[in-house]
Amino acid sequence: MKKLLIIFSFLVCNNIFSQNHTTHEVKLGETIEEIAKTYMVTPFDIYALNPDIDSKLKPKTQLIIPVSKLLDVPVEVKKEKIDGYIFHKVKRKETLFSIAKKYGLSVDDLKKYNVYLYSENLRKGDKLQIPKFTTVKTLSKLVNTIKKYEVLPKEGKWRIAYKFGISVSELEGLNPHKLDSLQVGQEINVPNIGANKERIIEDNYDYYTVLAKEGFYRLKIKLGLDKNQIIVLNPELKGTNLREGMILKVPRNILYKHGLSNPNYTALADKIVNLKEKRMAVMIPFQLNRIDFDSIHIVKKQIQNDRLLNISIDFYSGVLMALDSLKQLGLTTNVDVYDTEAQLSKISEIINKNDFSKYDAVIGPFISNNFERAATLLKRDNVPIVSPLTIPKNLYENVFQTIPSDTYLINKMVNFIKQDTSKYAMIVIADDGHRATSNSIKSQFSQANQIFSRKNEEGKESFYILKEDIEELLPEGKSYVFLETENEGFVSNVSSMLNGFNGINIVKAESEEEEDEEIEREIIMVTSNRNSRAYEGGNVSNFDLSNLQFHYASYNMKYNLENSKTFVNNYERIYGGLPSKYAIRGYDLTMDVLLRLASAKNLYEATNDAIETRYIENKFRYSKKLFGGYYNDAAFIAKYEDLNIIEIRQ
Repeated sequence: MKKLLIIFSFLVCNNIFSQNHTTHEVKLGETIEEIAKTYMVTPFDIYALNPDIDSKLKPKTQLIIPVSKLLDVPVEVKKEKIDGYIFHKVKRKETLFSIAKKYGLSVDDLKKYNVYLYSENLRKGDKLQIPKFTTVKTLSKLVNTIKKYEVLPKEGKWRIAYKFGISVSELEGLNPHKLDSLQVGQEINVPNIGANKERIIEDNYDYYTVLAKEGFYRLKIKLGLDKNQIIVLNPELKGTNLREGMILKVPRNILYKHGLSNPNYTALADKIVNLKEKRMAVMIPFQLNRIDFDSIHIVKKQIQNDRLLNISIDFYSGVLMALDSLKQLGLTTNVDVYDTEAQLSKISEIINKNDFSKYDAVIGPFISNNFERAATLLKRDNVPIVSPLTIPKNLYENVFQTIPSDTYLINKMVNFIKQDTSKYAMIVIADDGHRATSNSIKSQFSQANQIFSRKNEEGKESFYILKEDIEELLPEGKSYVFLETENEGFVSNVSSMLNGFNGINIVKAESEEEEDEEIEREIIMVTSNRNSRAYEGGNVSNFDLSNLQFHYASYNMKYNLENSKTFVNNYERIYGGLPSKYAIRGYDLTMDVLLRLASAKNLYEATNDAIETRYIENKFRYSKKLFGGYYNDAAFIAKYEDLNIIEIRQ
């Protein structure tokens, strides 16, 4: 049967490519990867034409190899493209299968265009988006098994490899010396598979790279998934064996549960090459000169009432936790801690009295003008200085900005929404303090309506809107509503009002002869920056935010207790309480700086936009300003779902 399949594959290939293939006799010790590189094809192609082989080749085996060149004869190609959508309201007893059959779709197609179905069951009253397709005929030249592909924003090697059904090493084999630093718009070689066969990275799943000699049995022990469970998620595996480098779709969070890294991020702990002792300075505004250590009562009161002191202590506790974790990796660090006293004069005194040229990196100071003074003084020795909690005024050559800019967060949220190809309305609600942000969003969505908070009789802003300000702007169907404010009362007012319009509303008829009208809306509330306390206040209902699927862009993501159990338990054991976001910030930032130093000669060499790291709550991917320093352009898109905050994987 296998021989017949080989002959059939050969005949099909011969028919299509008119002798556009060759054969290869396997030599002792040769691998599929080596043969693929020789003929400038991919292992994917060879497996496709030779389905009975496995990764261990036997000498003298005859393989069919496609030739790597173009055909000049144009052929008619039929392509289906989406030509709009219709909507289907789910009735009682309807199933995904019956609805898919009704519209000539597959169940997978239904889920693809209604992504919530990947994680939720179909319910009566659900409104499904049904794509309409049209067939377009074009003249095209058939190409061989390799084609050119233009890298999309934020795509790394593993995403492209998964998309085309190959491993990262296979992708690298197709592109010698081209993948060291992928750039948006860069052309690379990929397998020439049909667009309908390109796989999609789905937010509801994680992805795992198969290691050498790993089979289904080892994965069951490692991930708790049996062979059938893995094949259901990765149907292309049916009838084949696992191969090193394969990227598998697996249930969400399963990698975290088993202590495994996610291919979205660079695991610097696996890339340690520089074991030389690191020297680091940390500049923190403890203001110990203001503390009366003779009275424990006064010290406790100061710690309770002084927010800057609280932040300083929490951040430093995270630094200590990181140093302990790095010690377990075999890294030694000599750390000097300086109390800046939150004074500019003290910054100058510390740097002028100490030799800062000996440090591999400096973290801090915290306060913006203090950091500016330190960065200016350290420029002369080109000492890397990392801003932990603020955006620097000037991005000098030696400065590392760890918090993404407001502009970046706005663009990230805007680009996320632009990926939604369905029909939707757009409204931007803001207070006067965020008028510039509102105008920036409006410039990206020409159809957007802008609403600003009302003013009182004296012309002062009152931070509220009324029902009539927005009702006519919310049509039936989907609407995105940006809310840009740092005022808790305004958040409460708008979210409560929007929740009242969300879902099914009955509009009473104006006369007895007319029937009441049923209007169904899906309102998604978003913001470009939720990093103020406005959304966490007691007057803001998490129920409203969940119902509105509240989305936001942020430089950090609240830790998941289950995924971060080891860190949280160790912190609680040592410090007697749960870590604050500043403690976790201290831990994440220290881990990143020192692991980067351990993975390269210095911090500058360990910093490029191909390296994206993630720790407990923060992630880092640095780009360099043309005539300046480094800025972090890694951020999260998160949303409220069932009273929880979850990350949207991109």
